[in-house]
Formats: sequence, C-alpha cells, structure tokens
Amino acid sequence: MCGIVAVLGATPRDDLRRLVLQQARKLRHRGPDWSGLHEADGALLAHERLAIVDPVSGGQPLLSPDGAVALTVNGEIYNHHALRAEHPDYAFATGSDCEVILPLWQAVGPDAVHRLDGVFAFVLHDASTGRWMAARDPIGVVPLYWGRDADGGLWFASELKALHDVCERFDVFPPGHVWTDADDGPRRWYEPDWFAPEVPARPGDGDRLRAAFETAVVKRLMSDVPWGVLLSGGLDSSLVSSVAARHAHFRVEDDEQSEAWWPRLHSFSVGLTGSPDLAAAAKVAEFLGTVHHGFEFTIEEGLDALPDVIEHIETFDVTSIRASTPMYLMARRIKAMGVKMVLSGEGADEMFAGYLYFHKAPDGAELHRESVRKLQTLHLYDCLRANKAMSAFGVEVRTPFLDKDFLAEAMTVDPTVKLSGTHPDGRRMEKHYLRSAFDDAEEPWLPQEILWRQKEQFSDGVGYGWIDALRDYAARRVSDDQLAGAATRWPEAPPATKEAYLYRSIFEDRFPHPSAAATVPGGKSIACSTPAAIAWDEAFANAADPSGRAVAGVHDDAWSD
Repeated sequence: MCGIVAVLGATPRDDLRRLVLQQARKLRHRGPDWSGLHEADGALLAHERLAIVDPVSGGQPLLSPDGAVALTVNGEIYNHHALRAEHPDYAFATGSDCEVILPLWQAVGPDAVHRLDGVFAFVLHDASTGRWMAARDPIGVVPLYWGRDADGGLWFASELKALHDVCERFDVFPPGHVWTDADDGPRRWYEPDWFAPEVPARPGDGDRLRAAFETAVVKRLMSDVPWGVLLSGGLDSSLVSSVAARHAHFRVEDDEQSEAWWPRLHSFSVGLTGSPDLAAAAKVAEFLGTVHHGFEFTIEEGLDALPDVIEHIETFDVTSIRASTPMYLMARRIKAMGVKMVLSGEGADEMFAGYLYFHKAPDGAELHRESVRKLQTLHLYDCLRANKAMSAFGVEVRTPFLDKDFLAEAMTVDPTVKLSGTHPDGRRMEKHYLRSAFDDAEEPWLPQEILWRQKEQFSDGVGYGWIDALRDYAARRVSDDQLAGAATRWPEAPPATKEAYLYRSIFEDRFPHPSAAATVPGGKSIACSTPAAIAWDEAFANAADPSGRAVAGVHDDAWSD
C-alpha cells in the first residue's frame, strides 16, 4: 500500500511545498520505495510509493501525456489490461496498473470509478480545466481522509496523521464515494442492489460461489515482487491460501502463460506459543505444500507495541487493537523476509454471517440487514486493521473476499442459506454455505478438520492468554477512580472497561485534535459493532467484552455439518 497526500485550492505561501512534503513524509512507512510530488495551479499531489506492479517505471504522481492531468493513487486496478486495450491511442508512460485512470478521466470524467475493478483511494487534478476528483473504493479496503485548513484548502491523505496538525477539521472519506469540483461534498457512486431494503431471494449455488471466489483470488496475484499469504488456520485465510496455492506457479499478468517469478508460495501465521491458530495453520500449510513461517510473539512484546500499534492504526476500538497487535508484529517479520504483498481473508465473516453472535439471528431478513450494515462499516474495523497494521512496515494486504464481483455473488442469494443457529433445517455451523461450496471429497481444497473448524476471533485464535493479558495490563494502568470518571473526560461514548479506557488515553495522547476521536466509531466497542445483538441476545449485547468467547452457548460447542 502506498501513501498519498494532496491539497487543492491552497492559498499561495512560500512554505507550502515544504509543508506537503513534511506531511507526506509521515506516511513513508506505507511507501518506502520512492517519493514524488507534483505542483500546478494551487494543487499539490504527493506520493509515497510501495512498488508492487512495474517497480521500474511506475512512480507517481502519474501525469497525462501533455502534463496537464496529475494523479496520486493508493490501490490496485485489476482490470487495467482490459482498460488499456480500450484506449489504443493513449500514450501510456508506465506499466502501472493505476495509469488507466488518466485516459478514463479524459473519456468519461468522474464516471471513471464505475469502470474500475479494484481497490483504491486517489486524487486527480486537471490543470487545463481546473477540475478535480477524489474517490475511494466500494468497501473502503484502502483508507482515505479529508480535511480543511485555516485558509480553506482541501486536503486528502491516506492516514489522519498527515492531516491532524495542518487541518482545522478532518474526517473519514466514506467508501464508495466520489468528490469532484462540482460537488459540495462526497457523494455515493457505489450502490449495489444488495444495499436495497428488499431481501434477496435467489437460491444459493455453491458452484457459482466457488468459481467467483477463485476468480477473485487469482486476479489479486498480480505482482512483480515476492508475495505470500496470511494463514491463520481459520476457514477464510485457509480458503484464500488454498486457491492461491493452485495458481501460484504461473503469472496472472499474461493469463498464466509463463512461470511465476517467485516459484514457492510462502505462508505466514502468528500467535503465542501453543496458540490454536499456529497449530491449525501448520496443518493447512502442510496440506497445501507452502513454505510456512509460524511466528511466535510474547505477551511482553505485544504489550510493549501497544502505543505504536494505536499510532499506526489510528483507532481506539478494542477489538481492532487486540487483533492489530499480533498482525503488526507479524508484518515486521514478513517485511524482513523480503515479501511486499500478502493475501488475507477479511470480509468473509461479514458476508457469510461468520461471527458467533449471528447464531442468534432470528431469520434470514434480519441476518441480511446485519450483514449489509457490517460491510458498510467494515472500513472502520477489519479493513482499517489489516491495511494499517501491515502498512506500518510497507507490506500490502489484498482481500479477495471483498472483491466487488464476489460481493455481488455472495450478497444476492437468499440469506436463509447463511443461517446457523436458527436454520430451518436445524442448527448448523456458521458459514455452512461457504464451507459446503469447497467441500470436495475428490479434489479437497482443505483438510476436513480445517474446513469445518469453528470460528475464532483473530485475537482469540492467536492465544487466549493474549486477551487475558491485555485486561490485566489495563487493570494495572487504569484506576477505579479513572474509570468512574470516564464519562466526564469523554462525554461522547465513554469507555466502559479499563482496557477501553487505556486505548482511548493512548489514542488521545497521539491524536489530541477533537476531529480525531470523531473518526473512530465510539469507545464502546460492542455497542458500535454489533447493535443487532441487542435484539438477538440481550446477554451478549450487554457484555462489556467483545471476544467471541462472550457468546454463551455457541463457542466451544461441538458441531457437525
């Protein structure tokens, strides 16, 4: 993942270029390979590059042949070869997958976003007309923030740390939105049918689902540098790894006609000594034949990293921080091995009702509405965690489950097939529909014990001692009096536990600007992330701890298909 910073309509000042460079430098962890800046007519676009596709000539900002249109992008455009073919007369200057945005802009303007198959956050400025555009991908896999400085200049950046000391106010740029010079603010461009109130009724089809997922994984193997897979040993990352392993021997850039540049697939997992994830991941790796690296971390290493983790992921959400810390530590080890891109399994739990509280969903309609809500807020949770924890050390993470076409396939079936605890045919394991689609006795995708392994929250799976240690650590750092005064210190959504109080305090120390806290969905993690549980299961809704183990009667039950 790269880092971008842009300012539009800036008031002329002698130190503006230096200021933009200074703010972009704060994002260099996201893109340590090269830096670039373009300036024209009060617009400055900066870029910190992580070179994945076309490392030699794909530096940014990218310019149109006449130099009038400038573009700074963080993202991957998977259909760039097809889009290039539609513009045979355009003089492409690089092999970058992102350069196709320039001829699309010249051809169709802001509607270019509808043609892009990928994930992205970008700012484009056309000096010949004074027009500009900023946009973010459908689900918000790639982060983007915007703000206003004291003189009215409009700023954009990949992380809020590049805005909080230059803008008077700033906010999250919403996913699936575009903002142009003709708009008062961001407007939605991505509004699929499954956003609608009507509940889908199309019958489930495991063959279609499997084919769509395989396509989503394969297109994300686009890379000119060493890459690997994150393999927790849970269902989602294991399926990603299984599909990737079947295609890792060839380059997708030429439709798998030539051999891969990096012939062995490497897989990575992380956990405390003896954790469930490390053991499960090792089984999957042996089955798939990957070169596996099971990294162990200690509780002390995790606790020591907390301030850095919170500074990088820019949230005080309890669940996100618990899961981000081991991921952050793993990212550093991955980068040390020379790997710059990994595939991961984010998004499956939201679209297939994988979280354990979904066992309490009363019917398909309720389940579908909650799945849609979870996906619409995923940019504040798992997308944020995966992107920023890995980007802390210049590693790009790609998420096949959040492919736009795969979402359309998975989210337009009758949600009754996704019910677990309340399924009409009897109680089922969560994500039964997804598991069944890959249950092939003749050519197995995964070992049965992995394909039907029960859901673990990532922060649980790395070792139950991790969460217990975080609670104990917070209890030593935060007094009873401090917690009792939380509502006075933070009147809006005060933290309900000492652990949440600790994270909020660290966040406020790093990001004291009032706008910073407003970019985080409150300090009461359960209330923010699972409101449907209030109606489905009062005991879980009122629990102060967001761990999957808090779902009484679900976790640790024995399941069969």
